[in-house]
Amino acid sequence: MAYAADMPSVLLGLALLAFWLYCLFDVITTPEGDVRNLPKLLWVLIVVLLADIGGLLWLLLGRPLSDEAVRRRRAGRPGGHRPPVARGPDDDPDFLRDLDRRLRREDD
Repeated sequence: MAYAADMPSVLLGLALLAFWLYCLFDVITTPEGDVRNLPKLLWVLIVVLLADIGGLLWLLLGRPLSDEAVRRRRAGRPGGHRPPVARGPDDDPDFLRDLDRRLRREDD
């Protein structure tokens, strides 16, 4: 029964280890261009050396924002509501009109 008192601390230790490993893996697998605020190598060092505090800092300050968070952040800024940008030629109505005109000229 001496081990029953230590069980919560063991579970807490395992949870903190799992959190630290998750954060370390997340930093390592995140593309360099998506990392925020500091270079990726520095984030790896912070997470390794500061363990759980470093992992928490990574999640709050370094991890890339999700697409949803980026949209919310842009919508909160003045001028944040922009018309959607054409992603391809078939999404651009001006391009399609011009293409239709050129095709009709070629048929004549």
